[in-house]
Amino acid sequence: MSKDNELPENSFEDTMQELEQLVAEMEQGDVPLEQALAKFERGISLARNSQKMLKAAEQRVQILMQQDQEDILQDLDQQRIDE
Repeated sequence: MSKDNELPENSFEDTMQELEQLVAEMEQGDVPLEQALAKFERGISLARNSQKMLKAAEQRVQILMQQDQEDILQDLDQQRIDE
């Protein structure tokens, strides 16, 4: 990947905003071919990065849900005694 397409550590929202902006620019149709190809390459990088962020968030949610299922519920009085 070229340096122009390297992705800094942006938030998911920032990444999506940049991707939406690229799409809007390319949809206008007045971008020269080389610039369109560079924007397309950047867009692919942004989309892949967004997908990775979504996958990581999904995995975190799954881990949290599994932990919740493993917790044993106790009566409130029993919890106070154990503390």
